[in-house]
This record gives sequence, structure tokens and C-alpha cells, in this order.
Amino acid sequence: MILPLLIGAGSGLSLIVAIGAQNAFVLRQGIRREHVLPVVLICGLTDALLELLGVAGIGLVIERAPILLEIVRWGGVAFLLWYAWSAARRAMRPEALVAGDGPEGSGSSLKRTILACLAITYLNPHVYLDTMVLMGSIGNAQGDPARWWFVAGGALASIAWFFLLGYGARALTRFFATPRSWQVLDWVVAVIMIVIAARLVFGGIGV
Repeated sequence: MILPLLIGAGSGLSLIVAIGAQNAFVLRQGIRREHVLPVVLICGLTDALLELLGVAGIGLVIERAPILLEIVRWGGVAFLLWYAWSAARRAMRPEALVAGDGPEGSGSSLKRTILACLAITYLNPHVYLDTMVLMGSIGNAQGDPARWWFVAGGALASIAWFFLLGYGARALTRFFATPRSWQVLDWVVAVIMIVIAARLVFGGIGV
């Protein structure tokens, strides 16, 4: 069942490779070399789980319960704006990167990092629309047993992408050894978060 496996991988990558809040968070953690493994595992395994649930039929429930997505939507807006403000504050007082230990004096605890990662991952209605509804619909169109190979392909692609993003970001460590580079990155992160929050506010969950 190579074809549905490849279709799943291609579909999954087409949805997660675009720059967004989650990818920006993973990239920053990778550059900082801070709690990278739990972050990439949370992101990759969450995608795999939601794709599985979508193909199993839970995506239809989410699609028919817009009030749930509305709750997540406004929770996501609040968190994204808070994270944008945090990034902007860091940008106004950037610190140099110490290889393997993140910026001097600015390391976050494992608990705080995991909570932030979970919030960015689950307080985004597009996560449910993309992985559960869209991937679920495409997967179910493959029929049995191909749809399960589709899920496997999508899951492997998600996990591979986040590992590549998180650990591949270490190649940028030298570039981010200067305060100016961190300042630029944090301003970019802040803008991304604000844009996504604005799209959720003005465009709803269908953007």
C-alpha cells in the first residue's frame, strides 16, 4: 500500500510545512537547543493522533459542533496575542545565544515550555480542521484498508517534519549568536502570532 502511504505523507506535509505559530515555536526552541525533544514529540504525535481520529470519524463530530471550535478559536486568539507580546518584549531586550543552553539567563523550564507548546498546538482551530476534518475526509476517501496506510503516511510525515525543523534549526546557532539576530527572529515570531490571531478574529475558523 505504497500509494496511500505517499498520499498521506504528501497531504500531511502540504498542511504543516507553511509558516505558522507552531512551526515558529518549534524553530525557536530548536535554535535555542532548549527542550527540543519533548516539543517535537508533542507536535508530531499530536498531528498523528488527530489524523487517526479524523479517519476514525471523530472529524465529522468536530465539523458538526461549531461551538467547540469557537471556544478554541477565542482561546487561541488570547494565547497568540499573549505570546506575540512576550516575543515583542524579548525583541526589545535581545540576548546572545549560548550554544546548547539557549540565550543567557532566559531559559524556560521544561514545564513552562511544554505548556506553551500544548497551548500553541491545541488552541488553534485550524489544527482540528486540517488534521481531523480535512485529513480525515481525504483518508476516508481511500477506502479500507488504504485509509490506515494514509494515516501512517501522514503521521510519519508530521513526525519527520517536526524532528527536521527542531533539530535542523541547530545549524542556525552560529547566526543566532548575536543579539541582533535574536531581535529579528522575535519580531518575526511576534508578527506571525498577531497575523494568525487577526485571521482568527476577522476571518473566523474558515480561513
